[in-house]
Order: sequence, then structure tokens, then C-alpha cells
Amino acid sequence: MAEYNFKTKSPQVDGLFEAILKLETIEECYRFFEDICTVKEIQSIAQRLEVAKLLTLKNTYSEIEKKTGASTATISRINRSLNYGVDGYKIVFDRLDLEEEE
Repeated sequence: MAEYNFKTKSPQVDGLFEAILKLETIEECYRFFEDICTVKEIQSIAQRLEVAKLLTLKNTYSEIEKKTGASTATISRINRSLNYGVDGYKIVFDRLDLEEEE
């Protein structure tokens, strides 16, 4: 994978990601994220991931809006990331074997 100059790169963000990589179970993730984020922040991140998954699986905007409650602006922003971003969603979906979850 090509080197990328991340907009968010900093020692603090490195520390956050290193902490996340230490989590080993879903329960540990719940404990950590409920301490570090608000409920709304966790729900927003989860919604974005679900929208990206549905876009990858070729759902329409209206289907995604119905299934997730996300606005068309949010869906569009995520679609732009899928098409012109740095492949973060792709990395995760490849590792989750997205096609098997249909």
C-alpha cells in the first residue's frame, strides 16, 4: 500500500489508534468506546460504517436512508469517501469478508 500523508496524523491520534489496537473483544470495545465517546458519537460512527457497507453492496440512497436513518447528505459524503478516499473502508470490508454477510 502506498504511503499516504494523513490529515489527522499526530502523536495523540497515534496514541488513540494504538489503544484501539490493544482491544481484544467486542465487550472491551464497548467498555472503551463508552468511556471515550458519547453514545451519539458511537451511534454516528456505527451508522457511517453501515451506510458504507450498504453502498458497497449497491443499495440505493433511498434504501440506505430507510434502513439506517442517515440523511442523503451523509450518504453522499460516505459515497465520496468510498470513491475518492484513502481506502479505509475497503481495508475493513476486505478483512470482514463483506460479501459473506449479505
